[in-house]
Amino acid sequence: MHGANVPPTIETDEQRLQQVLKNLLSNAFKFTELGTVKLRIGVAEGRQFASETLSRADAVLEFAVVDSGVGIAHDKVRLIFEAFQQADGTTSRRFGGTGLGLSISREIARLLGGEIHVESQVGDGSTFTLFLPARYQPVEHKPRGAAQPPVLVSGPVAPTATFEQPELDPAVLLPSDVRDDRDEVQQGDRVVLIVEDDPDLARTELDVARERGFKGIVALRGDSGLALAHEYKPDAIILDMKLPVMDGWTVLDRLKQHPETRHIPVHIVSGGNGRQNALRAGAVAFLEKPVTKEGLEETFGEIRSFIDRGVKRLLVVEDDEDQRRSMVELIGSGEDVEVTAVGSSEDALAALELQRYDCMVVDLKLPELSGFELLEHLKEDERSASTPVIVYTGKELTRKETTKLRKLADTIVVKDASSPERLLDETALFLHRVERKLPQEKRRLLEQLHSAEEVFNDKKILIVDDDVRNVFALTSVLEAHGMEVLYAENGKDGIELLRRNPEIDLVLMDIMMPELDGYQTTRAIREDDAFKQLPIISLTAKAMKGDREKAIAAGASDYITKPVDTDQLLSLMRVWLYK
Repeated sequence: MHGANVPPTIETDEQRLQQVLKNLLSNAFKFTELGTVKLRIGVAEGRQFASETLSRADAVLEFAVVDSGVGIAHDKVRLIFEAFQQADGTTSRRFGGTGLGLSISREIARLLGGEIHVESQVGDGSTFTLFLPARYQPVEHKPRGAAQPPVLVSGPVAPTATFEQPELDPAVLLPSDVRDDRDEVQQGDRVVLIVEDDPDLARTELDVARERGFKGIVALRGDSGLALAHEYKPDAIILDMKLPVMDGWTVLDRLKQHPETRHIPVHIVSGGNGRQNALRAGAVAFLEKPVTKEGLEETFGEIRSFIDRGVKRLLVVEDDEDQRRSMVELIGSGEDVEVTAVGSSEDALAALELQRYDCMVVDLKLPELSGFELLEHLKEDERSASTPVIVYTGKELTRKETTKLRKLADTIVVKDASSPERLLDETALFLHRVERKLPQEKRRLLEQLHSAEEVFNDKKILIVDDDVRNVFALTSVLEAHGMEVLYAENGKDGIELLRRNPEIDLVLMDIMMPELDGYQTTRAIREDDAFKQLPIISLTAKAMKGDREKAIAAGASDYITKPVDTDQLLSLMRVWLYK
């Protein structure tokens, strides 16, 4: 039902609006065993909004989903928007998780220029209200440092394409509470961008940066950090992963997917154990909180050394002389990269004794000491353990070899590249090459590879999960990136669906399922020769120790822990969907 004065139309993204409303209605039905669920549409009046878009809108519509269900305690309202959190956190809870769907709905609402408000009381039901401008008007903003103006969205709101300058609200570029050096930056200055939500730590990092000869710019939010990266093109970035508005994983992914910021070295200073995923995504180092001033001084010293060393070193290990020559030609020695090419593991180890390399490309099929044995040596050597390694091989890996590689990735960064384009892309990422300075033909290769999230287009994904809410949330994200999603609610149905659809490109496998769990289902899939190389990503519970090892041993290609960070998941899927 709708109230008076409601305009007949709204100018927004119809599909995303329906997605949010379906999610809110689905949650209302789920938590209302007896009673009513209503959808009210009206014109919002006398409301205060956090969103500047809503505050300046000529008219704001409200879509209120009202239920008479179980309700939510006041202190739990914020929690339900966190991924996979539930109002009832006990093991005897009757209702499944809805948090990821609500978290996504909140982000979609933000992209549409709106907000979601919640009013609830235990036993008296809940009201989830989506507020949207009747006509969405993007803010026009021209970054000072950009050669080209930002690409503004007109018509239905859509996610920003890979090569577009992010559409930015000027407010996110305003100085933070930490007094920084953005107004004193001159041509030739070394500039570091500090993205940290703790003002005290940000001030400490700024002080250390100044001591090391940097001008520092501070952002206390993720979206501000991304905006300032495009505005100032800093020489380096210090990034926390737990940030308001836009988390660090999203910021890192956006930086590394955009050709204008991809080369900027990003040093992670954050809590948690996401080191490997951060390094695989292109971060140059990971410093775990809590940090000391001495640790920060060492980090900024490494940043200064990395920047001052203009030429990066790449070591190629390939026994086939023709292949080795073509790889060197593809990557190209030049003013920014020095390539050393050797034909054996023994020669590689000798080269590593003489100097440090910024990245390595390794073929696994090497004479005498194999590529696997070389990687084991690297794992044991502290000097080379942090060196990114790209496995480039035409050899089809067995399940045992794949498992071995994934285990090695615990301590060294191992990424595979199965095509010349991917090899150029990965080396450019880890060597922090400025894409616009590459020869035209190499730039064209990278542009084709990255264009508009091409890797996701028309890919068919199978989700095997017994929680329909999780499936809905993940499906919303995957479909928004151009993927087709199939769904099975248990392991047996998942196997049957896979056999009927052998063209499936990737499987997302929940571990905790009744009867046939994720481990058993994965093992059953791997027994079929047709699916030996099919990427399977396990969704494992963070609290369950040993889940990762069990998943890999069962045949999973990779894993991600719950609560699932959707941007981190998309980054992981990119790795496995590249051909």
